[in-house]
Amino acid sequence: MPFPRFRAAVPALLLLVNCSFLLGVAHAQAPKTYTSSEILLGLKKLNVLGSVLYIAAHPDDENTRLIAYLANGRLLETGYLSCTRGDGGQNLIGPELREQLGVIRTQELLAARRIDGGRQFFTRANDFGFSKTAEETFTIWDKEQVLADMVWTIRQRRPDVLITRFPPDARAGHGHHTASAILAAEAFAAAGDPKRFPEQLRYVQPWQPKRLFWNTGSFFVKPGDSMDGYLRLDAGGYNPLLGQSYGEIAARSRSQHKSQGFGSAATRGEALEYLQLVKGEKATTDPFEGVDMSWNRVPGGVAVGKLVDEVIRKYDAGNPSASVARLLKVRAALEKMSGGNLWAKEKLVETEQLLHSSLGLYLEARANMAAVTLGQPMTITVEAVSRSKTTVSIEHLSVVGLVDTVGPRTLVPNIVTATALAIKLPGNAALSQPYWLINASSPGMYSVPDNVTLYQAPGKTKPVTFNQQTLIGQPENPSALSVKCRIRINVADVEFDITIPVQYKSTDAVEGEKYRPLTVVPPVAVNIGGQAYVFADNQPKTVPVTLRAGKAGVKGTVALTLPAGWKAEPAAIPFDIAAKDAEQTVQFRVQPGPGAAAGKAALRATATVGGQAYSRGYQAIQYNHIPTQILFPEAVAPLVKLDVKRKGQQLGYLMGAGDEVPEALRQLGYSVTLLKPEDISADNLHRFDAVLLGIRAYNTLDRLKTLQSGLLRYVENGGNLIVQYTVARGTVLPEIGPYPMKLSNDRVTVENAPVTFLQPQHPLLNTPNKITPQDFEGWQQEQGLYYPSTWDPKYQTIISSQDPGEKPKESAILVADYGKGHYIYTGLSFFRELPAGVPGAYRLLTNMISLGK
Repeated sequence: MPFPRFRAAVPALLLLVNCSFLLGVAHAQAPKTYTSSEILLGLKKLNVLGSVLYIAAHPDDENTRLIAYLANGRLLETGYLSCTRGDGGQNLIGPELREQLGVIRTQELLAARRIDGGRQFFTRANDFGFSKTAEETFTIWDKEQVLADMVWTIRQRRPDVLITRFPPDARAGHGHHTASAILAAEAFAAAGDPKRFPEQLRYVQPWQPKRLFWNTGSFFVKPGDSMDGYLRLDAGGYNPLLGQSYGEIAARSRSQHKSQGFGSAATRGEALEYLQLVKGEKATTDPFEGVDMSWNRVPGGVAVGKLVDEVIRKYDAGNPSASVARLLKVRAALEKMSGGNLWAKEKLVETEQLLHSSLGLYLEARANMAAVTLGQPMTITVEAVSRSKTTVSIEHLSVVGLVDTVGPRTLVPNIVTATALAIKLPGNAALSQPYWLINASSPGMYSVPDNVTLYQAPGKTKPVTFNQQTLIGQPENPSALSVKCRIRINVADVEFDITIPVQYKSTDAVEGEKYRPLTVVPPVAVNIGGQAYVFADNQPKTVPVTLRAGKAGVKGTVALTLPAGWKAEPAAIPFDIAAKDAEQTVQFRVQPGPGAAAGKAALRATATVGGQAYSRGYQAIQYNHIPTQILFPEAVAPLVKLDVKRKGQQLGYLMGAGDEVPEALRQLGYSVTLLKPEDISADNLHRFDAVLLGIRAYNTLDRLKTLQSGLLRYVENGGNLIVQYTVARGTVLPEIGPYPMKLSNDRVTVENAPVTFLQPQHPLLNTPNKITPQDFEGWQQEQGLYYPSTWDPKYQTIISSQDPGEKPKESAILVADYGKGHYIYTGLSFFRELPAGVPGAYRLLTNMISLGK
């Protein structure tokens, strides 16, 4: 059973056992309390000294049922190592893409692990989008760096068994998938070799897992192929202490991947998992065959195992605190032997967590504000209550690295004790930017800083600092602030530390209690409105810049930095914001001059307060299934001088999964009306020069199955309907066009793949803008996706392109005349290209909108 990690001030060696606990990772959730049956499960886990690491490429690749079974049924230390954070995928629940999507999917993975009992780890690999081969993947990922990160996790966690989700060949279906399996096989050998990545040996020792398996299944084998040669596990069992089957736990876990639309139904009953040996010793009956998972694997551990057996045997589910005295004996025995043994250290942490839970001890560190800026005073309230008859006291409290100890205080059973700690955040504190986003990244890799110093208090000789090696692999940032509580169990004269993150708590009228991480923000954040500023002529545009105050009474000036040939009026604008979290928007008029070059450049905004420049924005990512996440992106926006003509003015846009195309179209001067499903009828739509459907509309809007006839009547009466990409699986109706087409997973992943014009004279390539091959240069991440594989002859194909070594794909744009109007299906990735300010994407989409005008 997974207990959260509490202790913080520990020897460096314990870092190897559990980095997540040492770093004070900010889970941003209500302090976890445990039922008596969960405590019993935790006691049973004390006697299991085995570890397993599951390895794949992305969020959602993991087998949550197998993880739930291994963590809760076999009671193993179970980890999931995802090579990427899923940054390159699509977002079903909102407009966030790239880094923002990676933050969402990171939190979804953490939410999943809190349910299925695993722990989450990552490499520095950046999900750059779909890749068709491992060879292509390794031209963009730094293979040696990703391998080092995988080896680092293996050496930290010391798994007895590794399991990959995918095979190391084309059957994996995605270059990242294949690459993850290839890397796992190399890491299996490299982790035990002291000559590989010797810089890690300052913190860890080489570790050789016993064997590596591939978790195969029916989706990887041909129909009729025998599965007899594989090792089998039944992961469909029922856990009476949790009251659920592992299939039920897995469904709740997998359903946290909401940005991918992976809500899952629970399964019950037998569920066979198949494992094929890839490397290591052969096993005939069990993947952990020959692995001693008892206390016999630790010198002097037999006595500990007997003590734990006694705790379990005499455990009283109606009174868990009756086990405290016996748990203290276990703790004393572990303390004596924990000097150099990692399992002893791990189990010592678990024992102290079980003591915490058995005492019914509730601890919470609550900030009086959600965000704090440099040098700002604040109050942290530590709430403590003991819900057992065992006498407990808090000997002292301290804010780690800031406030020295306060105490002692005896806790009266079931009486809440609240202690207020007044602090002032040091002026040198770091912003709460996710650590992998602090430095600029490459297309294939994130860059982790050499050191991240959270703060250094005046008069303190040691800053609260984490170095690159200890950050690598961690799912999220260390807590901005943590409180250390020295707990004393009076009857036994025993003390131990519990470290808890400082969080902000609020009460929502609908959702109830909500927790979010305490965030360190700059005195002023600078947000540039809009994603890209597109100039189709030399007329000025208004560029709004919104200043957000991190504290009360912020005043200064803000100015724009423009490329040569551009000008902004005024040159600088003063601002004065009285209240914390208040905003003030100022407006610049930006205009290209005679010397402004055509194409894409960058517009930057900088605020100056007290002689200090600030050039980061403030972005809140808020969804009910994950804690609120705050990012500080650079205050920069694409600036595009574009030769584009357009026809028509009024556009209707029906959102699907969420994108930023409507704002991009407004930048061209179109009047864009966001439609609701109830607006879809031929009578309502006739006023629009074109109607566009957002990405995945036919996957997400169930009402389209009844509204399709209205859309087609609009086309039949002379309208122009543009449908953006639709995922092949899960459409709400079998046909999304006026004539048959079969959607597929076909795509062109090389964003700048050469394009052939199949109908050079077609209006889409000539009116009102002449489209040339240069319009397909500078595209981002991918050229297009989910192209139809077959289509009715009434559809015209316009362009063709392909990835290296593949046959040409001709269905990136399909156009059909229908009645008096036109229907267009396009898999081109406009949803990525327009916010990125890609000139050719604007010109091509304008031609689609203008078709027939």
